[in-house]
Amino acid sequence: MKLLDKQNGIYLLDESKFDFPSLSMMRDDLVAIGGDFHPQRLLHAYQCGLFPWFIDEYNLIHWYSPNERMVLYPEEFKISKSLKRVIKNKGFVIKSNENFEEVINHCANVKRKNEDDTWIRDEFIQAYTNLFKLDYAFSIECYLKDKLVGGLYGVLINDIFCGESMFSLEPNASKVAFYHLCQQAKQNGIKMIDCQVYNDHLESLGAREIPRVEYFKILNESVTPLTFQ
Repeated sequence: MKLLDKQNGIYLLDESKFDFPSLSMMRDDLVAIGGDFHPQRLLHAYQCGLFPWFIDEYNLIHWYSPNERMVLYPEEFKISKSLKRVIKNKGFVIKSNENFEEVINHCANVKRKNEDDTWIRDEFIQAYTNLFKLDYAFSIECYLKDKLVGGLYGVLINDIFCGESMFSLEPNASKVAFYHLCQQAKQNGIKMIDCQVYNDHLESLGAREIPRVEYFKILNESVTPLTFQ
């Protein structure tokens, strides 16, 4: 790795190695640029507390580890009375991992408030589809009358689910998918859902920010080294 910006602690990754900066080397939210989406590099990034967010105009991947990390502990999910009624009466059917590629494509294409373009480019779609085929990425899908109308996807590293994106084509569909993710997490011993960065919607569902150092403490307690086949 080459240090590009000493003040902000931003590194240029070595293309021939899968190394990432350690916690003590991090300064700002943006930690490193470069590298590729080789599955081993991507999985190692999550183990090191980083995730890819953007690809810039020079085709360089930007790797982030926010100073304040948005997380949700499954038992702290806030379910409103209106959402309870939706879950009970709307007729949504929840499935897992049946249409992963359709979920990630919807996440890439759905229009979002205050966003002109998507960060989920074709390279992201291919990278996470590869992780899905390797049994590291997963989707929760919400159907209405046999049509996929909402869902989310993310990466599971031992007992931390690293959420990547969600979408909704029907009111409340993504909330219902997220609720079922929390239910499955509690049933399967998943300690924490990593939501990455703050937004109002996630806060309304019970997510909160924790310092990066606290996130790394939980990460190091939860994660054992992965072997890559």
